Amino acid sequence: MTLATATKRSARRAPDGPGGGRTAERGAWFLVLPALIPILVLSVGPLLYGVALAFTDAQSGRTAPTRWIGALNFRDLLHDTLFWDSFRIGLLWAVGVTVPQFLLALGLALLLNQELRLRGFARALAIVPWAMPEVVVGIMWRLVYNPDAGVLNETLRDLGLGDGRDWLSGLATALPAVIVVGVWAGMPQTTVTLLAGLQNTPRELHEAAAMDGAGAWRRFRAVTWPALRPVALAVTALNLIWNFNSFALVYVLTSGGPGGRTRLPMLFAYEEAFRYGQYGYAAAMGCVMVAVISVVLACFLAGRLRGGQDA
Repeated sequence: MTLATATKRSARRAPDGPGGGRTAERGAWFLVLPALIPILVLSVGPLLYGVALAFTDAQSGRTAPTRWIGALNFRDLLHDTLFWDSFRIGLLWAVGVTVPQFLLALGLALLLNQELRLRGFARALAIVPWAMPEVVVGIMWRLVYNPDAGVLNETLRDLGLGDGRDWLSGLATALPAVIVVGVWAGMPQTTVTLLAGLQNTPRELHEAAAMDGAGAWRRFRAVTWPALRPVALAVTALNLIWNFNSFALVYVLTSGGPGGRTRLPMLFAYEEAFRYGQYGYAAAMGCVMVAVISVVLACFLAGRLRGGQDA
């Protein structure tokens, strides 16, 4: 078969004109559909139902039909100081966990990227907290913080630094203690992501910078960080969302106490829905959380991207 003949046959088989383009588009949608159906059913559908529920007076145990009340739930939320206190605590928790989590994970990723002995074992050991369920992590750290026989208080007593304290029940120590647990539990995932970004940085660039006399800090600023910035931006944004929406870890550790000092917005909405039966009001809380965190995240991403372009 000559080249000209093969070209003619390929041209006859290839879709031509608007009809061929529509056929290709329908084929693409057919391939994407299996992935879209679970997203629509498990994510988009419940989200839309929650938004609709926020405009009703839905409650548990009601015999009367649910009524459409418009924006009344949102108006009540504007004057709910307990909700806005929980929102402030949620922002403190999200930032307080995300920032040290990233810094510690970056240092650990840089260390694990070096040519060290037993590096593979160290990498496997670093992701152990990630493999543990949040409920197990919460129970384990409750034992660590136990005021009578916890490891932390026993260590402080052995060092002569006091008789210890009830870390999870103190008004001043509950939130910092929970933040420490959040950093410990989430750092492995960030470490693995940053380590993958470091390994994609060409080693030749580091060698060339070293030959030019650049020190470790100069190589990090000129070579490592520019290549790692997109990964760092993505993982920081995702961690901010995940940490703000935390529930299980804080619920196991403190259940929102003491005195609401660790009551995150998700805990507040959970209590309104499943303890007090206010489904419509809790759905309105969820809508406000999604809207506000989306605005905060958009500002954060815009600032980081602008900073990257200026650099």
